[in-house]
Amino acid sequence: MKANLIKAEALRLGFSVCGIAPAGNVGEDAQYLREWLAIGNQADMNYMKNHFEKRCDPRLPVEGARSVVSVALNYYPKHLLEEDQYQLAYYAYGRDYHEVMRRKLEALLLFINKELCPVNGYAFCDTAPVLERYWAWRAGLGSIGKNTQLIIPKAGSYFFLGELLLDRELEYDTPRQRESCGRCTRCLDACPAKALEQPYKLNARKCLSYLTIESRGTIPDESVAVLGNRIYGCDECQKACPCNRFAVPCDTPEFQANPVILQMRKEDWHKLTEQQYHTLFKGSALKRAKYEGLMRNIDCLAR
Repeated sequence: MKANLIKAEALRLGFSVCGIAPAGNVGEDAQYLREWLAIGNQADMNYMKNHFEKRCDPRLPVEGARSVVSVALNYYPKHLLEEDQYQLAYYAYGRDYHEVMRRKLEALLLFINKELCPVNGYAFCDTAPVLERYWAWRAGLGSIGKNTQLIIPKAGSYFFLGELLLDRELEYDTPRQRESCGRCTRCLDACPAKALEQPYKLNARKCLSYLTIESRGTIPDESVAVLGNRIYGCDECQKACPCNRFAVPCDTPEFQANPVILQMRKEDWHKLTEQQYHTLFKGSALKRAKYEGLMRNIDCLAR
């Protein structure tokens, strides 16, 4: 089965880049993950402790897996919120990425089965215990930045990642240099909450993205003090990265900014009812924080 045909079809389906790696153990990354979890840097995202062995070897959750097809899809928006309005992470401007990525990955799997040869395969996009950035690096898509994001050469880091696990051996790509930031520390310097405590090490307990999206508790006062206008997520470490000067607006229709979001003023967010929330943001990534979480974030900025 020719890997180049899989990559060509991935690009035709709209993915920005595609690479392939042999399925196997993630090596020393397993120890790094173990230590990261041991000191509690996952905050209360305790699901990250689950299925540790499977997380470190995709052959365990998917019996017979021999190849990992890694894909990335650009989400950088064409139109941005005005700086004096409440801010959302760029990935939340459009539709929820899980469904978009899953649909494209399943289309790629169908192509492989119909046009190349029968395979057993499984599609993942932030939906299974898979170390997605590791596999993107291993498949040659890019390097890992000091902000822990995957950086694709001449393209930046505003990308969703996904994988196909296949039970066939393929031609494999050569990994790029793992770390390519050199002496640059712009992302660490830019983090408002100093959640990037060291290069390549994120403390989720401080991270504004975690606190405004994943956390269901009260946001600490010291974090509220650096929220600025952010009500959902934070992109400061990516905005500061010089590699993102190459970012270009995405052309995936589902990731174009929801016009409602671009039009909303601060007073509109404060008046948002739960019914409006469910109606206006149906199918949006904003649903991750739930209505209560979003209003908690907004209320913090009114203190």
